[in-house]
Amino acid sequence: MQQTRHSVSYRVNRPRKLLVLTFALSTLNLSAQQYSADKPLGASAQSTPAYLKNAGIDQNLNHPLPLTDHFRDESNNDVTLGSYFGHRPAVMALVYFKCGMLCPQVLHGMGSALKQTSLHPGHDYDVIVASIDPSDKAADAVEAKQNFLMMLDDPSAASSVHFLTGQQASITDLAQATGFHYVRVPGPDGQMNQFAHSSVIMIATPDGRMSKYLSGVEYQPRDVRLALVEASDHKIGSFSDLVLLYCCNYTPSQGRYTVAVMRVLGLAAMCSVLMLIAVVYLLGKKPKPAV
Repeated sequence: MQQTRHSVSYRVNRPRKLLVLTFALSTLNLSAQQYSADKPLGASAQSTPAYLKNAGIDQNLNHPLPLTDHFRDESNNDVTLGSYFGHRPAVMALVYFKCGMLCPQVLHGMGSALKQTSLHPGHDYDVIVASIDPSDKAADAVEAKQNFLMMLDDPSAASSVHFLTGQQASITDLAQATGFHYVRVPGPDGQMNQFAHSSVIMIATPDGRMSKYLSGVEYQPRDVRLALVEASDHKIGSFSDLVLLYCCNYTPSQGRYTVAVMRVLGLAAMCSVLMLIAVVYLLGKKPKPAV
């Protein structure tokens, strides 16, 4: 476990755990309330609050989600998490709807990336956004969903985008299954009504297992598309996606896809050999005699 000594906090885990965590500490009221006057100014201003140590992400790859747990959708209907699985992979995010800083950035980054993937919600994937705050209500989910649909810019996506609220037991089950750790922190009013958490979107398979974690607040459309194609067991996407997946590796520690150099070189060498064989064949062909 490591901590930076700046306003951005990171949690370093074992190889199967996500590396980068981003916290907008300006929203957490980490001013004079968090630092006692008897500490040296330089030391206290650069110290990371102890409670942030418990916020982070464990990459629970292939771990099943609690599909039987109950939530409330944006229409206040009682639904099970499993009702959104069975046909398509899902892009997931855990946020809270009263958040004024980090959560909107995560949702904006997710919407922007999905818009550029050329995949279609309801046909290729579903979106599931669940609140980690049990005090969030359906009205909060409605507002957050409307803002997200505007970013997604797809009028037909509403039936495939699900913003959920729930009781603490269901929230805890979902957070534990996804490896999403968060802690309550004091807001500007001194009440423990805000949360410190990581900025990440997650991809789940159609049968409700964790597949990929993409970190940060801006997500590469290529990474999101490849993660969805891979989670679907290649049932969506194109031949070019298969080539890209062969040429790229998902790196859990970085939460993104990186180029597999040796595979690219091997593919280039194979293509060169095939071209050489074709050239030799064409040169060796005897010309047809003139009639």
